[in-house]
Amino acid sequence: MPAFRFEAIDAAGKAQKGVLDADSARGARTQLRTQGLTPLVVEPAATRTRGERSQRLSLGRKLSQREQAILTRQLASLLIAGLPLDEALAVLTEQSERDYIRELMAAIRAEVLGGHSLANALSQHPKDFPEIYRALVAAGEHTGKLGLVLSRLADYIEQRNALKQKIILAFTYPTIVTIIAFGIVTFLLSYVVPQVVNVFASTKQQLPILTVMMMALSGFVRNWWWAVLIAVVVVVYVVRSILAQPAPRLAFDRWTLTAPLFGKLVRGYNTVRFASTLGILTAAGVPILRALQAASETLSNRAMRGNIDDAIVRVREGTSLSRALGNTKTFPAVLVHLIRSGEATGDVTTMLDRAAEGEARELERRTMFLTSLLEPLLILAMGGVVLVIVLAVMLPIIELNNLVQ
Repeated sequence: MPAFRFEAIDAAGKAQKGVLDADSARGARTQLRTQGLTPLVVEPAATRTRGERSQRLSLGRKLSQREQAILTRQLASLLIAGLPLDEALAVLTEQSERDYIRELMAAIRAEVLGGHSLANALSQHPKDFPEIYRALVAAGEHTGKLGLVLSRLADYIEQRNALKQKIILAFTYPTIVTIIAFGIVTFLLSYVVPQVVNVFASTKQQLPILTVMMMALSGFVRNWWWAVLIAVVVVVYVVRSILAQPAPRLAFDRWTLTAPLFGKLVRGYNTVRFASTLGILTAAGVPILRALQAASETLSNRAMRGNIDDAIVRVREGTSLSRALGNTKTFPAVLVHLIRSGEATGDVTTMLDRAAEGEARELERRTMFLTSLLEPLLILAMGGVVLVIVLAVMLPIIELNNLVQ
């Protein structure tokens, strides 16, 4: 049954819009009138061209990771329950609470009713469904296991979001402490130090060198804070412009892999994404070379992407996957050993899932260790700065007290 997009007003004059199924535009208007609505615009959801629909949808906010996971899970459940794809999309359209999601599902359903595959329909909305998502959907359609593939994909998205949230939450407290400490120090330098130290400056007393330095720093903060702010913005812009170039970005990504503490986090995070994606693709029956290429596109580190490209060349030449990844010297030895075991038993997918779970736990442990190390260091650094400021204020008082005695 075709889908129609409508705009109407109710008895109170409140505007409403949405999507409904009807045999014809006339039938859609009849449905609206039976609901007490006065139709203003009723048009088939498929009458817009792809570009017009994409342009219309691009005006809304893209799907969040949470919404993407929920939609994927719901669609997988409906397909596994035996609903045809167009009916499953119709159910998602009807139950969507946000207008943008309702429009998105209606547009995808219109493409499917027009004879396109689901993967092709999703390709019209690359901001909401990235290439790896579409590749998995295409693999599921090709193998006839779309429901199972979508279920695994929903698991992957939920696990990825949970891991990202844990990492963000772990670094939230150190970030807040740093911001508060910076604000306190700025307040002391710009207001407290001048108020106290100027009292001694008027006495023509020779001030300690620490106090003189602190007064100079205080004056710089009060008079040139705007220059510091502009300098920070310029530095950030220049750094981002440099890292936008392929060669500097590649060099930076190589350095992050060897950076103390932080390098292991980068390596672990990308390993989890690679192993999880590769496991889903192999389970869906995607050829290993295509699976490796798609999995490499999920990596945020370009140096690791280059290593995967080298591994693809070796696999194409006949080398086993475990040996090809082992030669890169980038991925953890545990991942290589588990893949080798999977190749020996003929169950690489299970081993990839185990490797992803193990690396995720290890990444969480390293994140907690790093944040537990940062917290006392930040407190000590803040205490040291405050101590220097207090000494700069107290030293003139002590010297004046000695002169009085």
